[in-house]
Amino acid sequence: MTTVEPLLPASRLAPFDRRRQRIAADPRRARLYAWLAPTLVTLLAAVLRFWNLGHPRAIVFDETYYVKDSWSQWALGFPAKWPETGADALFLNGGTDAFLDQGSFVVHPPLGRFFIGAGMALFGADSSTGWRFAVAVFGTATVLLLYLVARTLTGSVVFATVASGLLAIDGLAIVMSRIALLDGILTFFLLLAFWFLLLDRRRHLERLTAALERPDGEPPAWGPVLWNRPWLVAAGAAFGAASAVKWSGLYALAAFGIWVVVTDALARRRAGVRLWPAAAAFRQGIASFLLLVPAALVVYLASWTGWLVTDDGWDRHSVDASPAQGFWSWVPLPLQNLWRYHQDIYGFHVGLTTPHGYQSPAWQWPLLIRPTSMYWNQTDAGVEAVSSIPNPLIWWAGIAAALFLIVRFALTTRWQYAAVLTGLVATYVPWLLYPERTIFQFYTVAMLPFLVLALTFALREIVGGADAGAHRRATGQNVVIVFLVVVVAISAFWYPVWTGITVPYEFWRLHNWLTTWV
Repeated sequence: MTTVEPLLPASRLAPFDRRRQRIAADPRRARLYAWLAPTLVTLLAAVLRFWNLGHPRAIVFDETYYVKDSWSQWALGFPAKWPETGADALFLNGGTDAFLDQGSFVVHPPLGRFFIGAGMALFGADSSTGWRFAVAVFGTATVLLLYLVARTLTGSVVFATVASGLLAIDGLAIVMSRIALLDGILTFFLLLAFWFLLLDRRRHLERLTAALERPDGEPPAWGPVLWNRPWLVAAGAAFGAASAVKWSGLYALAAFGIWVVVTDALARRRAGVRLWPAAAAFRQGIASFLLLVPAALVVYLASWTGWLVTDDGWDRHSVDASPAQGFWSWVPLPLQNLWRYHQDIYGFHVGLTTPHGYQSPAWQWPLLIRPTSMYWNQTDAGVEAVSSIPNPLIWWAGIAAALFLIVRFALTTRWQYAAVLTGLVATYVPWLLYPERTIFQFYTVAMLPFLVLALTFALREIVGGADAGAHRRATGQNVVIVFLVVVVAISAFWYPVWTGITVPYEFWRLHNWLTTWV
């Protein structure tokens, strides 16, 4: 909800505040800036992501799985096997129909591949622009979405512009919008679900407050159970879509499901509800679960439609000869087969310990020890590199800001801090449970929007609150401006090695600040 700040004498304001107050005093200019800011930031994000998107024209890193699987899934309804040798070269040379008629064991749900396949259908299966088009669209949309999230959290155009601008120019966000992997699409749906939850919170608390108002002033024992929460259903659907891209979306569904219950519990406590813990957990909590989780399940199952309505997908008829007995016998055979497939996928994920030169356990991620080299090629003209390293200043400052936010939340209990920290917990902490698994630094793209929000909150603390003096505000604003200028300069310095631009070898070497970055 947007807050209206009182107009103060110009002599009592820092220079930036004076300009901001002049804009706020003119409704037409204020509306113009409110539209212009997200438009310009989104255009910047689009340019950085779509420029020369088809370069390098090579199957980069794990594109070897997602590109071919996405295309066969688009053509057949399910991912198919490819020739065991030379499939990438065959595909690049136009053999895009060389897939076999046998289902391939693919360890992620279908939705992300559906979007990648749609881009290939639009531009041609052998077009590197085509197989990266969808991730560029989602990456650009994520920047706009972060603006909306930040604006909903604070009501501030400046805050929202800084947050979305940082994401627009960050290297990890750019690279994961230019390589046909699933994590950028996952990030969009997680952030979309988060935005829907913020909208639900605002509406739910307003309706709860109105429902708890009583003429006699006597606090109720339980309070009402509110079912009319369309934004919560929408959040469930978005979490279902995230889980239909990668299963890590389930962690966020669980974490934010708890957040929804806790938010309701605290609201009832503030309103004087006598049995507020039980009311939130066992009455409204059950209703919230039934609004959130079934919507996620429906979207998730719908993403498997292509596999369910065809016959040759992996495990499609694995239990037809010996269907489930007893209680589960009523489950249709296609769903029994789908369950068996999911058991195979789960077994793969928990047992994935294949060594990889760029693997990075989750404890290393905050320190940025081992970013992933997606592509590297050296010719007489120079070096072409694509490294999924974030802007180092954004990343390390964001980690420090997250720790700062924990302290500030302990002191102030601001709900905005709790929401952002919940997002960070949901997208990072679960990976600590699998120290032996082969995982990579680029998975952190899902936590990056929440890290940027934490950083932006910290920058706002540096500026100071509205009650701070003009000198304090001016000093803080200057510090933040210098910080943002340095961030932009670092992104400009790194952009060539995020996008595979040919650069001299020594220029590339200048980016290896740590020996583990090579």
